[in-house]
Amino acid sequence: MKTTLITTFTSITMALIANGAFAQQHKIIYAGSLLASEDQKVKTEQTLVITDNTITAIKNGYLTKAELNLPDADIINLKNQFVMPGLIDMHVHVTFERDAKANPHRWATEYDADYALRSIKYLQRTLDAGFTSVRDLGSDHKVIFPLKRAIERNDINGPRIFAAGNTISPTGGHADMHGYRKDITDAVTGGIGICNGADDCSRAVREVIKSGADVIKITATGGVLSNTAAGVNQQLTDAELVAIVDTAHHLGRKVTAHAHGTQGIKAALKAGVDSIEHGSYLDKEAIKLFKKTEAYLVPTLLAGATVSEEVLTNPNMPPAIADKVREVTPKMQASFKLALKNKVNIAFGTDSGVSRHGLNANEFSLMVNNGMSEAQAIKSATIHAAKLLGQSALIGDLSVGKQADIISVNGSPLKNIDVLKNVQFVMKAGQVYKQ
Repeated sequence: MKTTLITTFTSITMALIANGAFAQQHKIIYAGSLLASEDQKVKTEQTLVITDNTITAIKNGYLTKAELNLPDADIINLKNQFVMPGLIDMHVHVTFERDAKANPHRWATEYDADYALRSIKYLQRTLDAGFTSVRDLGSDHKVIFPLKRAIERNDINGPRIFAAGNTISPTGGHADMHGYRKDITDAVTGGIGICNGADDCSRAVREVIKSGADVIKITATGGVLSNTAAGVNQQLTDAELVAIVDTAHHLGRKVTAHAHGTQGIKAALKAGVDSIEHGSYLDKEAIKLFKKTEAYLVPTLLAGATVSEEVLTNPNMPPAIADKVREVTPKMQASFKLALKNKVNIAFGTDSGVSRHGLNANEFSLMVNNGMSEAQAIKSATIHAAKLLGQSALIGDLSVGKQADIISVNGSPLKNIDVLKNVQFVMKAGQVYKQ
């Protein structure tokens, strides 16, 4: 009986192979200009071979299917295009988008499914903009992780998601709820990321990781867009910061800290965080800590530019928020320039959700306008972003063995960074999403 079953299974398997059920899928890309590796050297007239989701060969010249012995391969002609790695945005919020005209109370009338369904268009816009991977830093675990799984199943289109889920924040901190009666906030807050004291913050980290977190996001300081006049100084204590980082690192997760105020930035760096988001008030000591710890700065200049424009046109912006916008956002560019001058590690991040999804590439222009070279800006969204994610073995450049995350644009972004605002072709993991 056992021999008969094995024979039957083998026969079925061979039949499936003969009919192409298990056949590898090959694609051949002809790239007019190719930015493939970390050295940023551009090669012309290149042929890339994609097998399923992986780059399996890069050859000089435009080789035919016969020359590659791939008679059934699909050919993608990008001979008039500048081809480069898919982009990585290290700070997004894909489950919402700031809208001054939206009902500010819709959180009280909508379900998690409303947020998830609305996110589908944000994910599509982000992918169409050439961002094949994103790090989501603060979305409810009941929404972000189902979205992540839906993308992995190809149920919906979107970038590869690395998500923090719920943010770790103290009671009354930036990621807590503000602006409503205490009995209302008590009824809807106190979620898995809210903690007080070192032991409780260790518990919160464990809860968030249990919910599915790939990375831990904390609010080391106050924030601009929380509706409380609490400033942007340190909110988590030194002991809480150390407990969070130690617990996360022991459980194999990196930690990134939302941090505006100088003391909070330095406290987070001393505690061992892997990156700082925003970093609005840097000083010489903070720069030394960045250099010592090799942590990354994710500057999110686009978020500052976006809310600076909104404060001029939105009379309904709460005074507590408007005051912080006017105070903090002018500091962001100066701190970015200081970090750049001192060669701090910088990774690309937009805080999209504060700005509109799909406009992520506007961050490149701000970075270049504030002193970063085009090559540095591109590396911040490819090589450096992949390294901060801990994903350099899979993404961040175009080399044999890496995931086939490939985009193309009209013209060289090394000469004009703004061409990245109009991506022509998008492939993620070997699948074409835009052409």
